[in-house]
Amino acid sequence: MLEVQKIIDNQQSIIDGLLHRGITDAEQLIDGVLRLAQERKVLKNKHDNISFEINSRTEAIALRLQKKDDVDGIKNEVHLLKNDLKDIKDRLERTERLLTTALYNIPNCPSVKSPIGTNAKDNKVVFQTPLPEVKNKIPHYEIIKKLDIIDFELGNKLTGAGFPVYKGLGAKMQRALINFFLDEATKAGFTEHELPIICNDDSFYATGQMPDKEQQMYKVDESFHLIPTAEVPLTNIYRNVIVPEEQLPIKLTGYTPCFRREAGSWGKDVRGLNRLHQFDKVEIVEIVKPEESYDTLEKMRDYVEGLVKKLSLPYRVLALCTGDLGFNAAFTYDIEVYSVGQDMWLEASSVSNFESYQSNRLKVKYKDKDGKKNLCHTLNGSALALPRIMAALIELNYDGDKIHLPEAIVKYIL
Repeated sequence: MLEVQKIIDNQQSIIDGLLHRGITDAEQLIDGVLRLAQERKVLKNKHDNISFEINSRTEAIALRLQKKDDVDGIKNEVHLLKNDLKDIKDRLERTERLLTTALYNIPNCPSVKSPIGTNAKDNKVVFQTPLPEVKNKIPHYEIIKKLDIIDFELGNKLTGAGFPVYKGLGAKMQRALINFFLDEATKAGFTEHELPIICNDDSFYATGQMPDKEQQMYKVDESFHLIPTAEVPLTNIYRNVIVPEEQLPIKLTGYTPCFRREAGSWGKDVRGLNRLHQFDKVEIVEIVKPEESYDTLEKMRDYVEGLVKKLSLPYRVLALCTGDLGFNAAFTYDIEVYSVGQDMWLEASSVSNFESYQSNRLKVKYKDKDGKKNLCHTLNGSALALPRIMAALIELNYDGDKIHLPEAIVKYIL
């Protein structure tokens, strides 16, 4: 969430940034936050002053008792002050809850580096490989049905639409890609983690999926949801942690199945592997010092592009415009692979810099050499999400009889 002091110091630029996101009531939202912050400040001062008076009178009672003086009057004063303190404390806690809720519902302010725009049509293509010439443009969902390597009907029988069953070569390709992505991440200095796929609400609020994306998640019970991304457990490893400066940057990776309801999705974009309710993904997360975060973002983008290159897939990189940014992001690159069989681009990775927005929720800070505690910057990226990579690989490498896989993953299958 946005820092209150940052809002105070940069009120107009934050309002402008939120307006670029399409938040039409940005000024009212920020005014509401500032009013609550001022109320909290006033109540905190009253709380501290009354606490000081209680402590002073308590000390005075001790001195009078030593002198065997009457203390009834001062005891009554303390009693009244404690009642006032309780009232102030209740009001302070209520104001803090309202302030936190207000901040939770305001998205991150876009970076000045983000292109200004209203929707996906305004995203900026910053790099694109040439498109391959393919004679037989067959969509992957026809190929996998012919080869019998992914069964959507069986998944529908077992669970429902969007939960495919991979079998034979399909299952081996999934396993191969996961191992390939994890091995590459380890080589790049990311520490691998095996993670829970169910997290508590505190974890979702800390990384920003709640309350924004709550309706898109699968609820387990009153306090737990299935994860939509490994970003949630990975980043929460450092929730409420003060990191020594010398331990930065922190580089984390992990493979998990991911679960998303994708409510309201329809049309050709949901055919086959294009959009699923359960899918596999390898995630990378970095926690860094603020002055290093945008250099880190470029390195993460280069890393993800490197994976796509090793799979010999045509791809492009988009800088998302302000109106298409995710709730937490200040800046995002999308890496899309080209689906030759469907003649369309498929998002395979988002690499985002959250700046201090997420770390302020997480309360993850680093202690510098002078002992000062500062908020870190957090970044994350898909490296990679499997379904659309699978779709693009199958379509590009099918010869009408077999799928000829790239050398990078053949060794994981043989």
